[in-house]
Amino acid sequence: MSDLYYSDYIELDTILNSQHPRSFEKPEDGNDEMLFIIIHQAYELWFKQIIFELDLVRHIFLKDRINENSPDMSNVIHKLKRIVKILELLNQQVSVLETMTALDFLEFRNYLLPASGFQSKQFRLIEAKLGLKMEERHKREYYKHTRRGSLSESDLQEVNRAESESTLKQLIVKWLERMPFFDERYWVDYESASKADADKFWSDYRAIYQGGLSDTEGGRLAEFDKVFFTEGRGDLSPKAMQAALFITLYRDLPIFQLPFELLNTLSEIDELLSNWRYRHFSMVRRMIGIRAGTGGTSGAGYLEGTLSQHYAFREVTELATFLIERSKLPGLPGVLKEKVSFSV
Repeated sequence: MSDLYYSDYIELDTILNSQHPRSFEKPEDGNDEMLFIIIHQAYELWFKQIIFELDLVRHIFLKDRINENSPDMSNVIHKLKRIVKILELLNQQVSVLETMTALDFLEFRNYLLPASGFQSKQFRLIEAKLGLKMEERHKREYYKHTRRGSLSESDLQEVNRAESESTLKQLIVKWLERMPFFDERYWVDYESASKADADKFWSDYRAIYQGGLSDTEGGRLAEFDKVFFTEGRGDLSPKAMQAALFITLYRDLPIFQLPFELLNTLSEIDELLSNWRYRHFSMVRRMIGIRAGTGGTSGAGYLEGTLSQHYAFREVTELATFLIERSKLPGLPGVLKEKVSFSV
């Protein structure tokens, strides 16, 4: 058997022969269409890697129980941190595309019709696997059909299948709801400052939170009660919201350090995707003004609308609304401290 050769291993010839500009034939007559194609091919390759990492993370969370002392949580965070780095790179790649001017783009724009980045199946799969719901999308009427400029029937079916599977967000919610640290047996020796008979910790925390509200934040206490006791927030139940806040508050305790890193990384992913959408929106507005997109959307107007709506983990990021000063945190009972210290 002959030795494996570098270009054969990564199928380099296939990759390098996959750019076929439509606006010119001879390289010496070329314009920026080659750059446009290569940038978008690079995006799609990185999207493929993000999907690969997301599926590995989802596979771990599909377990009935994640052992905090096992490599599971470290592997999850490692994979999600890799996604963060990829998204940082994607944001940087926009700068390369921005070397193309509006007039440069017009040289070949009409050759693209009706193809559009809106037809990126892989980006839709990323959003679906993260947990972005269809009803929460801006201009959701754009999505669920196969009109000219939208997804093909087979791509739409694949996205539909992904949306019917357990999303990362759904799995995170189930994981949070399984947190055992509010079991009464851990709080037997807890001395409540509020002298409450039930939910002693949360009664104390609520009182401290109320004491830190300004005169203009009168409605926050009612919101606190709704989020943590009755309705939850978004897709997170009150039980999940309590667990997420508890992890955030006591993140310095050994057993909560990795869970907090997980929650923080989910917020990072949301933020970087938002940054990428903003960079894309700004570039499109500079390139085509307020003209319609090549795929038939409203162009920059559509992209601007996604900035405020397309968040998968908004509830996690907005936990900051309900924090108190570290110095005022209620002390935890000894039984619970022992439980969260990795004692055997």
